[in-house]
Amino acid sequence: MKVSIITATYNSAKTLRDTIESILNQTYDNIEYIIVDGGSKDNTLDIVKEYEPKFNGRLKWISEKDNGIYDAMNKGIGLASGEVVGILNSDDFFTDNNVLSDIIDCFEKHNVDSLFANLYFVKQDDTSKIVRVWKGSPYKENGFKKGWHPSHPTFYVKNEIYKKYGVFDLNFDVSADFELMLRFIEKYKISTYYLDRFTVKMRYGGESTGSISKIIIGNKNILRAFKKNGIKVSFFYPIIRLVPKVLEFIKK
Repeated sequence: MKVSIITATYNSAKTLRDTIESILNQTYDNIEYIIVDGGSKDNTLDIVKEYEPKFNGRLKWISEKDNGIYDAMNKGIGLASGEVVGILNSDDFFTDNNVLSDIIDCFEKHNVDSLFANLYFVKQDDTSKIVRVWKGSPYKENGFKKGWHPSHPTFYVKNEIYKKYGVFDLNFDVSADFELMLRFIEKYKISTYYLDRFTVKMRYGGESTGSISKIIIGNKNILRAFKKNGIKVSFFYPIIRLVPKVLEFIKK
């Protein structure tokens, strides 16, 4: 089973090597790696070109202006030929060399549409220091309405699901990943599997965790996501989600 891994980049030279190395070192080798660059001005593309020969034809990349990270991800999904598609951001990396092997093993054994796992948030300048843990749990019906959702960097989906139910909605800014998972899992009821192991280390301060303003925008968009997908939810839902995140932000 081929897996396509997509990395969106823009001036990502500082962290990209960790991302690429973690893919290159995977024990599972039926990998298609797709890098979608937004026209970086630093040496991001020099790093991509440096690593390209090491993938022996399994790496393809494009560099052109885009409309943000989710637009870049959509381009990557459009290029993907793997049966399973995953996204590894340019400041994230796998926890160990057996992540993809374990993920694909679960897809093959359980014959599911999607899979998600656990996530470590780590310090920007010292990735050995864990600052927050996202411990998942199996999906239960109406879970999203109760505040549950998967960690998107650990979310893997069969390519056919994207073709059937669409890609990221660019109208949702920093929370397009939430809307997509809500649409797939809660609205269309795709099958899921929870892999109870840590698969990704994510540098704290990314697209949706970097500031209180982004957190607030994201929570507003969540209400819109429920409305778009015809799912009724309490008006106070985003407030319930927002309070612990703000407290955590202040603490950090």
